[in-house]
Amino acid sequence: MSVAFVKEESAETAAETLLPDRPISPHPNLVTEAGLEQLKRQLEEAREAYQASSAIDDINERRRQAAGPLRDLRYLTERVRTAQIVPDPTDTEVVAFGHTVTFSREDGRVQTYRIVGEDEADPKAGSISYVSPVARQLVGKRVGDVVMAGGQELELLSITLQDVL
Repeated sequence: MSVAFVKEESAETAAETLLPDRPISPHPNLVTEAGLEQLKRQLEEAREAYQASSAIDDINERRRQAAGPLRDLRYLTERVRTAQIVPDPTDTEVVAFGHTVTFSREDGRVQTYRIVGEDEADPKAGSISYVSPVARQLVGKRVGDVVMAGGQELELLSITLQDVL
């Protein structure tokens, strides 16, 4: 609908409320069971935020407040729809999606991360995406293997089933 037919401040006001879609990854949307539950919670929160913005009387403010939740609704609806649950691994012979891995870097740092889906990855909280450079190098490897990632050698120290979170 043309802005000319709607009472609002200006065409710029309408344009600033049309946020671009969040990019959807070209990779398969692999998730843990917990990751799918997290996506569903975020989707419900976006629905609630959008519904709350619908109660705002001022049309310009309603559009501003609805823009973020509406964009999140589109993104999260697609991510929940395309989610592929990967069962937790059952052994620790070879690194796979869902494993927690500990490795050492050349500079002596030792790091531990769980390999998870893109939307649930949070390196600060101890999880990395299965498509991250480090995870891609470690998947399929065994304890003691050395790989190159980010210009550094990483030595795989352990593979475990438990969560680091």
